[in-house]
Amino acid sequence: MAFFSVEGLNIKGISTAVPTQSKSVLDYDLMSDSEKKMFVKTVGVENRRVAEEGVTSLDLGVHAANQLFQKIGWEKESVDLLVFVTQSRDFYLPSMGPLAQHKLGLSTTCMAFDIGLGCSGYVYGLSIVASMLKSSNFKRAILLAGDVSTISSCYSDRSTYPLFGDAVTATFVENSNANNKWSFELYSDGSGEEAIKIPYGGLRNLPTVDSFEEKERGPGIKRSDLHLALNGIDIFNFSVSKVPKSINDFLLKLGMQRDEIDYFVMHQANKLMNETIRKKVSFEIEKTPYSLKDFGNTSSASIPLTIVTELEVLKSKKSTLLLSGFGVGLSWANALVENDLIEYLLLSFVTEKNEIKG
Repeated sequence: MAFFSVEGLNIKGISTAVPTQSKSVLDYDLMSDSEKKMFVKTVGVENRRVAEEGVTSLDLGVHAANQLFQKIGWEKESVDLLVFVTQSRDFYLPSMGPLAQHKLGLSTTCMAFDIGLGCSGYVYGLSIVASMLKSSNFKRAILLAGDVSTISSCYSDRSTYPLFGDAVTATFVENSNANNKWSFELYSDGSGEEAIKIPYGGLRNLPTVDSFEEKERGPGIKRSDLHLALNGIDIFNFSVSKVPKSINDFLLKLGMQRDEIDYFVMHQANKLMNETIRKKVSFEIEKTPYSLKDFGNTSSASIPLTIVTELEVLKSKKSTLLLSGFGVGLSWANALVENDLIEYLLLSFVTEKNEIKG
């Protein structure tokens, strides 16, 4: 069972880079006005941030990390580990981790690698950073997480296009003397691969001329085989059954009561889905922040993005956070994170390529 705990770690700061360009669901002309209103009400997304052409996940991740370096004052030579969680890599190869290490000016002694996960990726990434910091003499680590997801959605596919937004986050973590305990429990089920999938473009199904053709897949759903395919019913059923049970079991294992947890931060998937999960695990709405309305589903960036935009209070007090990521894979993961005050929660807007630093 993938359950473990570590002690003596602290999140120093979290930064999020999002594009300035905003797209409103209300301007999406493949839905009627009544459908748009219902979408906003049930799915929870009204606006999304969309990267300008040529702005990549690497660009946004480096920008987010540089914003934190300017505030925190870490010496770049002091960073021992960089982990980049993304499913929208700039290149088939090389990996994003070494590219980010170089662009940020980190030492060549810094270990850097990728994790190819989406919705559960932030919790998975945090668990790996925590494990490596505590099992080594590493002092400091950077976790980059997020995607330029909008490039994968077809405008003619109403099931995906209005849902996803672009964002990449940077989380700075360090070994400390703090009396903090972090616990993780991680799950995966590859039998659900068809629920969220881009079927062509990898080695299993190489791109062909036919794979670029947009085809009718159902009412209001037209896309190519190189676009993201999402089975909403399968994802909903998976999320509202597996995720609440895993959270309840996790808290029982930890011996934690709900009133001991300050905030419950979920992957921002879908308001109806998330609210169903919240009610099944008995958390108050006041403890459950959302960023869906203004940013959409931002893949592995959604949990740290929500913390940055909705929980500024964490800059002034010690907190206990329950984090839960779930989706593509299928993959889901929970974390209980005790943390001293997070000194920096930064949100920066990127208009175009020449604003990218690094």
